[in-house]
Amino acid sequence: MTEHRAAFDFRITFTNGGDLAGTGFRIDIPRPDVTPEEVGQLLVKSLGLLMAGDVELRNLSIFPEAHKGSRTVDAPAVRRRLVELSHPIAHGMITYPGLPAPEISDHLTRDACETSYGPGVRFQIGRISMVANTGTYVDSPFHRFDDGADLARLPLERLADLEGVVVRLAGSRRRGIEASELAPYDVAGRAVLLHTGWDRHWGTDAYGVDAPFLTKGATEWLIAEGAALVGIDSVNIDDMGDRSRPAHTGLLRAGIPIVEHLRGLDALPPSGFRFHAAPPRVERFGTFPVRAYAVIP
Repeated sequence: MTEHRAAFDFRITFTNGGDLAGTGFRIDIPRPDVTPEEVGQLLVKSLGLLMAGDVELRNLSIFPEAHKGSRTVDAPAVRRRLVELSHPIAHGMITYPGLPAPEISDHLTRDACETSYGPGVRFQIGRISMVANTGTYVDSPFHRFDDGADLARLPLERLADLEGVVVRLAGSRRRGIEASELAPYDVAGRAVLLHTGWDRHWGTDAYGVDAPFLTKGATEWLIAEGAALVGIDSVNIDDMGDRSRPAHTGLLRAGIPIVEHLRGLDALPPSGFRFHAAPPRVERFGTFPVRAYAVIP
């Protein structure tokens, strides 16, 4: 395919005062039929100019010539893939046995909106009532400790753009995840995602029965090794039969957030991805649903 360039004289005025002029300027163009307005926009982009106002072009000519690598022709985008790791929240769904389901309704319906605002003006304002432990959610230290960091004070770097590592545990013959199973992994400063495969039972009675969990010893290992966040695709990171909750207690005391009820961890590579699971900044609140996802280059 033949490449083209444009040559021209120009004068640019700025919205905050001043101007810039040039003669015999050349830039790469994406096609030969660009308009003068498009060339002006390419010029501003190529020079990285801020607060550019009017762009005046003179003596514009377009001709075939190999591109010189100016910023007017975008380089191929870096390919990346987003992987959904959270469950959708629906009216009446059960996340944790014994906790109430969310109630989702309209605060303002579309029909009522049209009646109030006029014909053709339709929008909806929703209302949701739910406990904090609904869907895929994050626990902050305040969830376990009175003086722990709540959702508003939890550092963003503990929740977003974390280097991730997946610990493969699906098919294990024991429920408790031990430190020996974590030992091969480098977890320092990373989001450690425990892939047990238990999300296959989501939405069924089996989800809350004999689920995998993190043992006290494994919890202590993760703390000592400097994990930034720990997530699991199970109903609870603790054994539901252990009322002392050693995993929650240890991790949250160390300031390590916990993400429970993940899904889709089988779609992630063992490492080399970034993990995100940030909730709203709610004061005096310890837990809230998140849209958890991974970015894989």
